[in-house]
Amino acid sequence: MKIAVIGTGYVGLVTGVSLSEIGHHVICIDVNEDKVTKMKKGISPIYEPGLSELMTKNIEGKRLSFTTDHQAGLHQADVVYIAVGTPENKDGSADLSFVAQAAQDIAENVLNDVIVVTKSTVPVGTNAMIKEIIQTHLPKELQVEVVSNPEFLKEGSAIHDSFYGDRIVIGADSEHAFSIIEQINQPFKVPIFKTDIKSAEMIKYASNAFLATKISFINEISNICELLGANIENVSTGMGLDQRIGSQFLKAGIGYGGSCFPKDTKALIQIAGNVEYEFELLKGVVNVNKKQQGILIGKLNDCLPNVAGKKIAVLGLAFKPNTDDMRESASLLITEELIKQGAEVVAYDPIAMDNAKSILNPLVQYAESIQEAVENSDAALILTDWDEIKNVDLAVFNRMKKPLVIDGRNCFPLKAMETNGIEYHSIGRPASAKLIEVAPI
Repeated sequence: MKIAVIGTGYVGLVTGVSLSEIGHHVICIDVNEDKVTKMKKGISPIYEPGLSELMTKNIEGKRLSFTTDHQAGLHQADVVYIAVGTPENKDGSADLSFVAQAAQDIAENVLNDVIVVTKSTVPVGTNAMIKEIIQTHLPKELQVEVVSNPEFLKEGSAIHDSFYGDRIVIGADSEHAFSIIEQINQPFKVPIFKTDIKSAEMIKYASNAFLATKISFINEISNICELLGANIENVSTGMGLDQRIGSQFLKAGIGYGGSCFPKDTKALIQIAGNVEYEFELLKGVVNVNKKQQGILIGKLNDCLPNVAGKKIAVLGLAFKPNTDDMRESASLLITEELIKQGAEVVAYDPIAMDNAKSILNPLVQYAESIQEAVENSDAALILTDWDEIKNVDLAVFNRMKKPLVIDGRNCFPLKAMETNGIEYHSIGRPASAKLIEVAPI
């Protein structure tokens, strides 16, 4: 198949590279000339394990190319994927302006019958809008079919998810469209679920909202555990053994972030509001997450009531490990509040510091290592559970004025921290190792 992908953000680039890897000829289109120039050389604009290697392999194999020219990219395409951003409007709804522009670009440049596949996360009814825009702007009569094919990639494991996902959802209104998109995806050998377009659009939002709900739920339980003296890791392990519940997304911490959960939960609330339905449960999920992101500041202030002039080490800045994505990261709120309270903030992240420097308060300082960050510090806050942080020699905290670690991701066993003489506060667990521990799920 000759496939064009409009948009080379996280979803578009991973989609295009993965499709080329299974044998299709893919041309990715983006309006950013600098970005396209780098991608032509196999340089990925995002950090994602394994992505750059697959880019280089398929560029050299003549199956993957990049362009800023919509005409060159769309003229010969059998199938066009829309994978542009759908940023959040002020009211929480999805901004569809880039999607609408992509639809118009398709209409003005395709020369033959085409199937348009929507990868972008869009509200129910958007695919109908896309089809209407294309048909309105087509200079000649062509057959255009639109398919909803939402993505379920996790940042940090997106390449693995492409080839070993749980399901591929295809929403279409014709057997011809089903057949073509099923044929394209067959080499992935991932189960395919076929449905109508509106249901496919809703599946993406409903899935992310449910996972966000599990995270906020376990975080609420963790807060209760702290008040009662229970251990959230024991509780979540015991819950997860029930197959009806499952162990995934039951890890307590300082809330979810990234490009999907925050945006998609608010968008689904707005979608419900558009049909005059109050999604009270999901509103609670969003509010819990906002509160959870700031919980470490309260723990720090309990230990150090006045942090003005104190050196605070912040370990981890990305919203999760194995990505450089800073979107909706807890580090945004936490570093800003520390600066506001007059603290000297020194941060370290294995991958995300370049992105952080353009986003965080300019007063934030950056270290080249965990050791440098904690040197002579008054407290260390852990915001991202990178392996480098979880596996660090605990003796590193002896470099602090007095070892005080406040951990938002429960990276360390309670007993180990106690044995090493470190004052340790985590999420949903006692401040000392009084309870029987189990391995985190």
